[in-house]
Parts: sequence; structure tokens; C-alpha cells
Amino acid sequence: MTITSGLHTSSPTNNPRADSLIEYPSLFPIKVMGLKVDDLLPAVTRLALQFDPFFDATAVELRESSGGKYLGITITITATSREQLDGLYYALTAHPLVKVVL
Repeated sequence: MTITSGLHTSSPTNNPRADSLIEYPSLFPIKVMGLKVDDLLPAVTRLALQFDPFFDATAVELRESSGGKYLGITITITATSREQLDGLYYALTAHPLVKVVL
């Protein structure tokens, strides 16, 4: 804690885990949306496995849009670091079949 002019301010730490609102490791759901095509689910599953070798593909939740054109996929990974989450988000958003990642 640093005191400046009578105000208390938090000083940044050198530990990125201490600065995170997420406690690692933890189960972390990620929603992925894209056009409903046959290759979307396997692509998302492959990417999840690249970043979480213990990813359970049987726990994936699917939700079709009301018009049937889009597919929502919720994957739950075991998040172990901010770098892991950032890497997975980047890989998912870079994939041509993926439209949105939340």
C-alpha cells in the first residue's frame, strides 16, 4: 500500500496472478458462436484441447439460433493462467468459422 497526499492507493505487483480477478486453476466457461456448419464444433474442440489437455469435450453445450443459421458452443476449460486464456481467445477469434467469442 502506498500513501500519497493522505490517499491510499494500491501499488501494482509483479505477480500477474495477484492482479487477476480469476483464481487459478479454475473452471472457466467460454461461449463461441459461428455459422452452423459441420466443421465448427470439431474446430472449437481441437483448439480447446490445444490449450487445456484435460478439456472434456463431452461437457460441451450447444445451442442453435432461433433461425437455425448459427450455433452457440459453450466450452469449459480448466484455466491455469492469463496467458493460457489470452492464447485460447486469440486462437478462437482468429479461426475463420468463429464469429464471436465471449
